Amino acid sequence: MIPTQRVILGAGLAILLIITAASIGLDVKSRFDAAWVNHTIETQKKISDLRVLMRRAESAARGYEIYRNPSFSDEFQAVHAQLAPALADLKRSLRDNPDQVALMEGTEPLALRRVEIAAEVMRLRAGNDQAGVAELQGKAEGRGLMDTVMGNLDHLSAEEERLLAARSLNSRRTGIVLLGIDVIGALVILLLVAMLMRESQRTTVALKSTLLETTAAKEQLEAAVAERTEHLVNAHDELRLSVNVLQSTFHSMAEAVLVIDAESTVLLSNPAAERILLHRAGMSLRNLRALSDVFHGDGVTPLRADELPSMRVLRGEQFENLEMIVRPHSGDVPRHLMISGRPMRDGQGNVSGAVLVYHDATTSRETERQLHQSQKLDAIGKLTGGVAHDFNNMLTVISGNTETLVASLKQQPELQRVARLIDDAAERCAELIQHLLAFARRQPLQPRNVEINGAIADIAKLLRPTLGEQIQIETVLEQGPMTAHIDPSRLTNAVLNMAINARDAMPNGGKLLLETHHVVLDEAYAQAHAEVQPGPYVMLAVSDTGTGMTADIQQKAFEPFFTTKEVGKGSGLGLSMVYGFVKQSGGHIKIYSEEGHGTTIKLYLPPGDGMTDAAAPVAPQAEGGAETIFVVEDDTLVRNFVTAQLQSLGYDTVAAPDGRAALDMIEAGQDFDLLFTDVVIPGGMSGRELAEAVAKRRPGVRVLYTSGYTDNAIVHHGKLDDGVLLLTKPYRRNQLAEMIRKALNGGGMTAS
Repeated sequence: MIPTQRVILGAGLAILLIITAASIGLDVKSRFDAAWVNHTIETQKKISDLRVLMRRAESAARGYEIYRNPSFSDEFQAVHAQLAPALADLKRSLRDNPDQVALMEGTEPLALRRVEIAAEVMRLRAGNDQAGVAELQGKAEGRGLMDTVMGNLDHLSAEEERLLAARSLNSRRTGIVLLGIDVIGALVILLLVAMLMRESQRTTVALKSTLLETTAAKEQLEAAVAERTEHLVNAHDELRLSVNVLQSTFHSMAEAVLVIDAESTVLLSNPAAERILLHRAGMSLRNLRALSDVFHGDGVTPLRADELPSMRVLRGEQFENLEMIVRPHSGDVPRHLMISGRPMRDGQGNVSGAVLVYHDATTSRETERQLHQSQKLDAIGKLTGGVAHDFNNMLTVISGNTETLVASLKQQPELQRVARLIDDAAERCAELIQHLLAFARRQPLQPRNVEINGAIADIAKLLRPTLGEQIQIETVLEQGPMTAHIDPSRLTNAVLNMAINARDAMPNGGKLLLETHHVVLDEAYAQAHAEVQPGPYVMLAVSDTGTGMTADIQQKAFEPFFTTKEVGKGSGLGLSMVYGFVKQSGGHIKIYSEEGHGTTIKLYLPPGDGMTDAAAPVAPQAEGGAETIFVVEDDTLVRNFVTAQLQSLGYDTVAAPDGRAALDMIEAGQDFDLLFTDVVIPGGMSGRELAEAVAKRRPGVRVLYTSGYTDNAIVHHGKLDDGVLLLTKPYRRNQLAEMIRKALNGGGMTAS
C-alpha cells in the first residue's frame, strides 16, 4: 500500500471513529425519545382503562337497579376495588407534567365520590329504601360528577395526545439524523473497501467473481421469493374465502351456538343465541342462567347446577340431544331445547373450553303434543262410538216400553209416577249417549247455511234466564253477512254448554262475551295445528272473566267425563260434545285461558255461500198404516220391540236378524213395502250394502235406516248422504211412526 493510500486510509478510520461516536450519542437520544413515546402511550392506556372502569361501575349499578341480580352487585364491587389503585397509578404516570397532575388531583375525589353515590344507591335498593333512593337521585349529583370526570379524562387524554405527537416527532427527527450518519459511515466504509480492492489484482478478480456469484444467487433468491409470494397470496385468498364462508354459516345457523372457555366465559355467540337463549353481548353464562328457570325434558324436575350442559361439557363429557326446558322469568314462552356439547382441548389434552349447540324444538314438540292429543281423542271417540251403539239398542227397548207403560198406568198414579221416573232416567241416558256420539263424531248432522249473527243474538236471549242476573252477557258481532255451513241445533247446544261452563267458572258473577268475526287461518297456522285446513272461517268466540284453567286442564278439557266440578255438578261431556260438533262440521276449536283472568273458547266454523237456508217445517203428528215393513235388526230385544210397535200402529211386519237372512227371504218371494234396516248388522254386510243388494232385486224399493251411531256407510263429511233417511236410536213411538210414514210417502230416495 503506497503512503498516499495509507494517509487516506488513516483519515478514513478517524472519520469512522468520529461518526461512530456521534452515532452512539444519537442512538442513546433515540432510545430516550422512544422511551418517552412509550410512556405517553402507556399513560393514554391508563386513562382509557380508568374511563372503562367508571363506565363498568355505572353499568353494573344500573344493571343491579333494573334486574336486582347479585351478579351485577359482585361486578360493581370488583370494579370499585380496582378504581382507587387505577387513579393512583395514573397520577404517578403524569408526574412529569405538573398541569396534568393538578388536573388529576382534582379529578380523583370526584371519581371516588361518583362511585360512592352509586354504591349508596345500591345499598338503599337492597334495603328497599325507595324514599332514600328518590332523595339521592333527586339531587342528580351522580350524573354531574360523571360528566365532570369524563370531561377531565378527555382533557388528560388530549394533552397526552399532544405530547405523544411532539415526542414522536422528536424521535423521528433523531432517527433521520442517525440514519444519515449511518449512511455516511457506510459510504466511508465502501470507500475504504474500494481502496483496499485496488491493492491487488488478484483480490479484485476474486471480488468480481464473488460479485457475479452473489448476483446469480440474488436472482435465484428473487425468483424463489416471487414464487413463494405467489403461493402465500393464493393461500391468503383461500383462507379469506374459507373464513367468510365459515362466518356466514355461523351467523346464518338456526341453532344457537355458544363457545365458552374453561371459566364458562362466553367467547363467541351467533345471532340465534340472542333469539333463542336471550343472550346479549358481554353476558356470562352465570348472567344468562339468572334470567330463567331450567328443567329436565319433563318440564317438572329442576336441572341441578352440576347437570347443566356447560358444567357437563367442561368436565370432558360430550353429548347429543340433551333435552332441557327453559322458562324465562320475563314471562316469555317456555323453550324446549335440544343441546349438543363438545369439549375443546389444548395440546396437552386438557379441557380448555367447549362448544354448545342449542336446537329450539319448541314448535316440533308442540306439534307432537297436539298430534298425540288428537290421536288420543280419536281413540276415545272410536271406543265411545262402539259403546254408544250397544247402549242405544238397549235404550230403544227401555224407553219405548217405558213410554207404553206410562200410558197404560193412567188408572194407577203411583205406579205411573215410578214408570215416569224410569222414563226420565232413560231420557237422561239418551242425552248422555248423544253427547258421547257428538264427541265421537258419530252424530248425524243436518248442516245448512246459517246466519251466525242472527243465531247468536237469538241464543243470547235464551241464555239470560239460564245464566242468571249475576252474569252480564255482551255480544260483539262483526257487521255484514256472516254465514256458516253448520247444523243450527248443534250450534245452540254447543254455545249453551260453553255458557254453562263459563257461569260455573264465575261463582261470584262476571261477564260472558260472544263475538263473531271473519278470519283466515294461513299456512303457518295450519302447519302448527296439523288437523287444520288453511282458508277462510267464521270465528265464534265465547269468553268469560272466570277462574281460568291451568295448562294441564286445558290439555284435558275436551276429554269425555273430565271435569273439575264437584261430584254431581257436571258430567264432563259438555266441552267434548262441542269438540266433536266442531270437528265433524269441518272446523277447528281452540282454548285460550289464564288462571285468575278467564277463558276464551274459539270455534272456527266452515263458511257458507252467503245465502241462508230456511228451517224445515215442523211435521204433523204421524199416524200408522197398513203397509208391510221388513225389519232387519240383529239385536233380538230391539227387533221384537220394533215389530211390536209397528204392529200397534197397524202395519204388517217381517223380520230378519242379518242381511243374508233378509236376502234369502226376499229371493224366496217375500213381499214388503219398506225396508227398515239397522246400519250396523252382522254377517259381513252393512245396512247400506243390504239396501243396494235389495235394490238390484226389487228396483224402486224404499229404505229407512236406523242406528245407535252413524258410520261412513251413510254419513260422509259429517252429514247424511243426500236423500238418505235415518231414525237414530233410541227413539219414541211417535218418532218411529213419523219416519215410517215419511219413508213410505217418498220422503227419502229409494235404494235403486
